[in-house]
Amino acid sequence: MDYVSTRNNSESLKFKDIFIKGLADDGGLFLPKSLHKYNQSDLLEFKKLEYNELAKKIIYPFIGDFMSENDLSRIIDKSYSVFRKKNVVNLVEIGDRSILELFHGPTLAFKDIAMQLLGNFYDYYLNNENEKINIVVATSGDTGAAAIDAIKGKKNVNIFVLHPNNRISPIQRRLMTTGKDNNVFNIAIEGNFDDCQNLVKAMFADKTFSSDIKMSGVNSINWARIIAQCVYYFYCFSLIEDNKAPVNFSVPTGNFGDVYAGYLAKKIGLPINKFIVATNQNDILYRAITKGDYHVEDVLETISPSMDIQIASNFERLIYDLNDQNDLRTADVMKNIKEKGKYEINKENLDKINLNFLSSRLDENEVLNVIKTIYQKFDIVLDPHSAIGYGAFDKVNIKGNNIVLATAHPCKFPEAIEKAINLKVELPKEIAFVLNEKENYDIVENNLNSIKQHIKERV
Repeated sequence: MDYVSTRNNSESLKFKDIFIKGLADDGGLFLPKSLHKYNQSDLLEFKKLEYNELAKKIIYPFIGDFMSENDLSRIIDKSYSVFRKKNVVNLVEIGDRSILELFHGPTLAFKDIAMQLLGNFYDYYLNNENEKINIVVATSGDTGAAAIDAIKGKKNVNIFVLHPNNRISPIQRRLMTTGKDNNVFNIAIEGNFDDCQNLVKAMFADKTFSSDIKMSGVNSINWARIIAQCVYYFYCFSLIEDNKAPVNFSVPTGNFGDVYAGYLAKKIGLPINKFIVATNQNDILYRAITKGDYHVEDVLETISPSMDIQIASNFERLIYDLNDQNDLRTADVMKNIKEKGKYEINKENLDKINLNFLSSRLDENEVLNVIKTIYQKFDIVLDPHSAIGYGAFDKVNIKGNNIVLATAHPCKFPEAIEKAINLKVELPKEIAFVLNEKENYDIVENNLNSIKQHIKERV
């Protein structure tokens, strides 16, 4: 499979190149030049498969030049052996909808599903190529912990994680900062997640710096994460008993990566009706999808910190589609967003978006009320992000098999849960030790040169 950048589709690359690069040299995101498509017969075959076997079928066509099917099979089995559920995810009915629990990995968030795989992909690549690389990643809370767990202790690779200082939950931070592996470096930036993400993008754009340190990235812009996340949409579909009713997914998202993975599943043949893009008060995606107003505003601090984002990086992949895969037009749109902080989506493109995507927005009180109502009615605790996904369906009149992606374990957000239902949710025993461990991270100003210097001194 050949890949191109959303901002320059004249140059073709293979999976190995785009996996290690993460971000294109021109600042664009990678996409396949063309997609294979599954038919009804394929989907019926997929229904018979357990999660690992399905993952091998879905992922291999995207990465065939990178490794053999046998190597991929071994890596997938290894990656998912650390999950608490045999089939990685779990589908649970709650009232008139279901939730797909994606938080049974080592750091209790959906990010583990892709990140464990990526960590082993890096291991495979570095062993074969005899290289050393440095991963630099921004996190709004969950990506960092998942990436660290996947990379820690591995040879020939360091990981530098930038998180917004005092803007993630204490549990999220402790899952990142209490490790003792000497290839892990935590950096708290005086700013918000968008500041962290912008710093990482600027480091990628600095060809001298990124080349000198052999920089790679595992943010949701890395295509390997998208294809890994695509799998659980297929697996969830195979668990649905009523195949006659339309299937809709509500996805709590800030960076548009998780919902784009579902859109990819639809593009390659999964008959999904609609995606509900569920946002908190940082609602740029809600405004874009409902009114065509992609206008960057100040980031608000909320009880769902993983979604405290205003620049949804993966939205560029959808913009590329809307512009009929015109790379020059996409580059122009992204330049305007960077310089002016806005993109007005015309009526024709908005209609195209709404064929696949609707959106809902919940404020803080609404999120707390959803957590409280679900607990009182069903004795189930949802984390704030999953609650936003659940509550989003109440604001969109859509019938069918309505499925919510539950993206994180509630114990990661104890203050929000206590505020909503006056309950202390315990950490699973496997990771409760982080509460008593010494934390290790450096606080650095929101300055590109300072960050580059900080990283260079530790490479």
